[in-house]
Amino acid sequence: MKTMIRISALIAFSITLTLFSSGCKDRTFEEITYTANVPVYMDFTEFRSAVLKSGARSLVNPGKIYIKENILYINENQEGVHIIDNNNPSSPVFMGFIEIPGNVDISIKGNHLFADSYIDLVAIDITDPLNPFEVDRIEDAFPNAVPQPDYAYPVYGLDFSKGVVTGWEKQEVTEVIENGSGYRKDDIFFDNIGVPSTGSGEISINPGSTGVGGSMARFTLINNYMYAVHNDALKTFNITNVPGISQNEEIPLNRIVETIYPFQGLLFLGTTTGMLVYNIENPETPVYVSEFNHVNSCDPVVAEGDYAYVTLRSGTECNGFTNQLDVVDISSISAPFLVKSYPMYNPHGLGIDNGVLFICDGDAGLKVYKADDPMEIHNNKIAHYPDIFAFDVIPMNGLALMIGADGLYQYDYSDISNLLLISHIPVVTP
Repeated sequence: MKTMIRISALIAFSITLTLFSSGCKDRTFEEITYTANVPVYMDFTEFRSAVLKSGARSLVNPGKIYIKENILYINENQEGVHIIDNNNPSSPVFMGFIEIPGNVDISIKGNHLFADSYIDLVAIDITDPLNPFEVDRIEDAFPNAVPQPDYAYPVYGLDFSKGVVTGWEKQEVTEVIENGSGYRKDDIFFDNIGVPSTGSGEISINPGSTGVGGSMARFTLINNYMYAVHNDALKTFNITNVPGISQNEEIPLNRIVETIYPFQGLLFLGTTTGMLVYNIENPETPVYVSEFNHVNSCDPVVAEGDYAYVTLRSGTECNGFTNQLDVVDISSISAPFLVKSYPMYNPHGLGIDNGVLFICDGDAGLKVYKADDPMEIHNNKIAHYPDIFAFDVIPMNGLALMIGADGLYQYDYSDISNLLLISHIPVVTP
């Protein structure tokens, strides 16, 4: 996968050493050596003083995108956020960079940018985008968050008391173990998505108090609350006062959740096994409404009118083997049901605006459809850009911003019969 997004991890310790033998059987031991991912730590004090501004830099490993008014924010995977002047989408200008260790997700309300920084949630004042500074922090908002290791090797020696895990070193590890017991290791499971909140027609973009992110969102802002999904839980943060952010009791979801999408006073959650719908009439305590289940797979969700659109894809830690678009009828939100499925190559993020559906189909590129008739989407393709790796997209007001392994692309779709590429910010190989 060309574009990798740092994902918050669900940690499970699997220690297979047999501690006791039955009867009088003799115990024998052996020494084994193997290669493992050994964690690299940053001291907590150093970590919590590491949010800094710096000069503009090039895209190297872009992740999530977010736009507020005419300023574009692009996550540099695990390093921070690019700030880009997008007043002229045909010629965007890099303004600066905010260094945020371990950052993947961002959301903005007013003059405050909210970002994950490994295990913490930080609030950054962006009144002057060229002079951002940290104003609030919730420590351990996202416990046990770690960067992605090399799956070819086990993880060894994970100890969260030593500091924040900021990376991995491959090292030879030697252990003395009891014969037949197997070596000690830590199993880390990732859902392999990790990306902020897609725009809907409800959100005012220019001007407006909040911004818009992409469909693979883990954060979304509604009025004075920020909602975040993390592993198997939905988290609610009261952001009425900054500084002074408070965290409510999290809601367990009993399944791994990846994305969050706001629509008509509801939260649509994409999980590895289906779409969950929560009501936020009481914003402090979201309430379960319904669910639509599918095969095990990673699945971002967007919605418009009476339909939700869900992409499922293979080749991830979600252990799914399906690549398709599901169209779900949500006219009765208490009983959503599948209308039709369409085969895809390897779909990632998606977006919809006024019946125009954009699908980032991985190595197959960006595909654009008219979705007026949910039974005929495959026969209503408007455009296809195959020579890019497409990860996520934000369509709004005739401008589509698409992020991929090759950088940021902006398309004018004000005339859907004549989509135009108006700019491209490429990645730069270090």
